[in-house]
Amino acid sequence: MASEWEIKSRGEQCTATGRAFDEGEPFYTLLYREKDGFRREDLCEEAFKQRDPKQKPFSFWRSKFEPPAPPPPEALAKETAEDLLRRYIDENQPQHSNARYILALMLERKKLLKQKDIQVDGDEKLLIYEHAKTGEVFMIHDPQLHLDQIAAVQEQVAELLK
Repeated sequence: MASEWEIKSRGEQCTATGRAFDEGEPFYTLLYREKDGFRREDLCEEAFKQRDPKQKPFSFWRSKFEPPAPPPPEALAKETAEDLLRRYIDENQPQHSNARYILALMLERKKLLKQKDIQVDGDEKLLIYEHAKTGEVFMIHDPQLHLDQIAAVQEQVAELLK
């Protein structure tokens, strides 16, 4: 699962028809596993119903389209939990696996990330999140921490966010 950390943004139009989504319109997000990573498709309800049923997605879910928020003004602020998670995802270093997991849980509790699916492959568990505002997909490997390990990782993450 070498490419599991790539973030894919929500499309503003149907992948199949090219029609722009209206605000509040229901649509489906489908993830397909490919040789070089994952491919995302965002489909309107009509296109979802007409898709080839033989092509089975790795994961899919239904959402309501929310247009992207305007970009925030540039500020010299301390790194947020979301910034740190994005940086650790981009770096894709194995030593940050525990921190990525804890940061994703923190952002889920703040309702910034919504868990959409869990995929299990043998002993590996992959948590699939969607960003509540941007629709980006975050794939987080569950390091399966033991209870006695969680506090130490939380302290490390809190220290990084100071």
